[in-house]
Formats: sequence, C-alpha cells, structure tokens
Amino acid sequence: MTILIETAPGATRALELAGDVVLAAHLARDDDPLPLGLIAPTRLISRDGRRGTAAIAGAQALVEPVPADWHQGETRLAQVVREGWSDGVREKQARLALHPGPASPSPTLAQRLPGAALLPAHGPDRLGEAGWDAVVEEAVSGRISFAGGQLLLSPTPAMLVIDVDGPGGAQALAEAAALAVAAAVRRLGLGGPIVVDFPTLGGRAARAAVDAILAQNLPAPFEKTGMNGFGLVQIIRPRTRRSLVDEARRPGFAALELLRRAQRLLGPVQIAAAPAVIAWLHDRPALIAQLARITGGAVQLVAQDGAGRGHVQHA
Repeated sequence: MTILIETAPGATRALELAGDVVLAAHLARDDDPLPLGLIAPTRLISRDGRRGTAAIAGAQALVEPVPADWHQGETRLAQVVREGWSDGVREKQARLALHPGPASPSPTLAQRLPGAALLPAHGPDRLGEAGWDAVVEEAVSGRISFAGGQLLLSPTPAMLVIDVDGPGGAQALAEAAALAVAAAVRRLGLGGPIVVDFPTLGGRAARAAVDAILAQNLPAPFEKTGMNGFGLVQIIRPRTRRSLVDEARRPGFAALELLRRAQRLLGPVQIAAAPAVIAWLHDRPALIAQLARITGGAVQLVAQDGAGRGHVQHA
C-alpha cells in the first residue's frame, strides 16, 4: 500500500492507495478547534444529570456521562473522543471523556499514517493525479459510478441514504453495488447509520448473496441488518470523525480546495470563485499570506457569480 500526504494552506490531505485504487482519503483542517484525540484542560460549565457541557481549547463540547465527582467550574484533563459536525439542521457538539493525561495535541495525519510519502508543494499534482480530485467530486456531488451502475448519496439529519441505480439484471446490479458500497464506506470514511436501497430481489438466496458480499467487504467495525424484501439494508458504523462527505458540506471546503491547487503555481496567482467562497478567504488573511509565500507572488481574489467551485490561474 502507498500513502501520500500533501500539506497546503489551511489543511493537510492524505490518500491510501493500492496500486491506482484509492482505498481511503483523509482531510485534516488547521481550523478544527476540537480534532479527535486532543487532550487538554477542560472546565465543566454545567451538568444536567449524566450529561454536561465543558469548555476546552476555546470551544464547548459535550461530556456524557459526567463523572459524579466532577463539579461545575472544576478543570480536569479530557480527550476529544468524537468530533463535532453539522447534520444540516443542527450542530452536533464534539464529545469528551476524562483522560489521565498528559495533555497533547491531536495526532497529525503523518502520525496516524506512518510510512507516508510527503509530497512537495510545487511540481506535478501527484495527489490530484492519484485520485484526490475524483474522491472530492464523489463527496461533493454524492454520485459514485461503478461498473454497471451508480450510487447516489443523500445525507439526512437521521442517516446517510445510499440509492443504487443502474440498468441490467437486478441481481448482478445489487452484487456489484454491494462491493461499491463497501469501498465507498472506507474511501470516504462514512460512519453512523447508513441505509442502502438496493433493487428488489426475489428470494432469500438472492438477498443472502448480497448480504454476504457486504459482510465480507465492509470495513470493521460495523453492524448490519439482512436485506429485507424491499431491498433495504441498514449499516451502523462508529462515527468519531467527520467523513469526507461531512467535510464537503462545511464552510470553507471549496476555498481550501482552491488553495491546494493554487499553491502549485509560481508567481502571482488569481483565485476566482463564488462571492461566498471569496468572502471566506478574505476573512482569513493568514491563509492568503501563506499562499503568497509558497508561490512567491501576490494573490488576487476575484468574486464571480456563477463561478461554480472556482478556478485558479496565473495573475
């Protein structure tokens, strides 16, 4: 297996590869206040029975259960055991657990993925060529093509729904889709409740064949139901980190992707994107200054309606 890591203004990215196949994609943003694994002094703000709110690293997080001897206003060391994310309706807080220490930052991608090759900021875009841009397209569009069909990913507040679509026989489509679902779960880091809508299959043996493919190929740990008569399968996986689908929905994601591409240019650079993306960059002058140091030239930001996800070019 090959692991590639690339650092760019605002974020670090990594790909785990088997030949030219992307097994897993990772994104670590520099502006995450509470990344998984952070251990830091934490002050208990309030408690309501077994649930409490605590202040850590300038942010607030959930503690559940709150130890009976941890009193309001008291500071102890705690570790981030689940990152926070938005489900499109609510902001779900990060979750903490008391830790004996010592205090330490969250592990970096390089520490989490030993043996990785660190890519330079300049020269050919090896990360993009290896599949980063293709995986980002999957996460943003929610469309994943496989031989014989397509998966359609639809995040909801309650679960991630994956619809299987494609021509041809239902059995062959369902079996190919089961392999594609298992690969996508690992590649995009999908967790929590996932419901897959396969084509309706006739007979228990046909459904059992698809169940067996999922059981053999889904990344552990997981729990799953057997396929019911309507073709539905529910998968439950731990959700301690944001998936790449979650990351693609966060403010700043498109801007960070533009910074990644812009750093490969030399000299003055122009970044053109939708007004909201440019506004996000304007509010973070340190990132623009970092990009200017890498490229060796001034950075021009241009707001354009209808620019889609934006583009970069020499100014």
